[in-house]
Amino acid sequence: MIIKSFELNKKKLDNYKYFLFYGENEGYKEESLISITKNKKNINHYLENEILDNEDKFLESLISRSFFDNEKIIVIKKASEKIFKIIEEIIKKKLEDISIIILAGELTKKSKLRSLFEKENSLICSAFYSDNYQSLSFIVNDFLKDKKILLSREITNLLIERCNGSRLHLKNELIKIENFAFNKNKITYEDIHKLTNLSDNYHMSELVDNCLAKNRGKLMKIINENNFSNEEVVSILRIFLYKSKRLYALKKQCDDKNIESVISSFKPPIFWKDKEIIKQQLNSWTLKKIRFLLIEINKTEVLIKKNFALSLKILLDFIFTQTNTINN
Repeated sequence: MIIKSFELNKKKLDNYKYFLFYGENEGYKEESLISITKNKKNINHYLENEILDNEDKFLESLISRSFFDNEKIIVIKKASEKIFKIIEEIIKKKLEDISIIILAGELTKKSKLRSLFEKENSLICSAFYSDNYQSLSFIVNDFLKDKKILLSREITNLLIERCNGSRLHLKNELIKIENFAFNKNKITYEDIHKLTNLSDNYHMSELVDNCLAKNRGKLMKIINENNFSNEEVVSILRIFLYKSKRLYALKKQCDDKNIESVISSFKPPIFWKDKEIIKQQLNSWTLKKIRFLLIEINKTEVLIKKNFALSLKILLDFIFTQTNTINN
């Protein structure tokens, strides 16, 4: 049964035992997981590969109940289509003392796992799509109102912009601000910049911006001055995806309006310091090439996940290829 992610908190879910949360919004999935398992005991966390590597042992432990005393909750993270047969087998056995919550990445309409959860009324299936400016603004404003913290519109827009669509990252930064704001009457832009990870993220964001603006000289300077690691590659690629989607949305509007007007009226608001480089990006890309870029970003992420040891090299090859792309 399909339930929209924002409706989960409104539904009485006590009678449901099986949940599938899929999509790219990791922060939102974690929030929903915490909400469902609140005040619950005997929660057991697994990664999909741990189950696949020890499938018989995992199934035996569920059926025999030898590892559990009471009702238990099984949380399976980083799940994919590979776990379908195991989950199908467990559901058919109708084990009353077990609840299973699956956190999966992207699942297509052809996914057997997704189809199973969507069609059965006894199962819950929710998609967790990327946050937009409105949803992130709501998170910020709701948090600040609850904590009685005053921030300027410029600062809140900057926080949303620099979190690159990640509510998990945004909430981490808001918690830092809450701790810092204790007994303070005013928080400045400089305070925020020093306090949060904006300065760390800035180098990644600057790298992406200059690639999209095809500023090869500036790009080389950023790469040489920052010792980017394999661990940072996925974060950089996510920033690429976020900014490329924004560039596509901006470019689509440029047919009817001039660039200045498009940038000024865009939502989420573009931070004033970023306006010039976004103009360069808009002048450097066609809609057709941006669509191709989005496909290449997804391909690159798949390649990186398969070859983590080479992830930085793969990313840099991707960056230089895009910087040299000629639009025609």
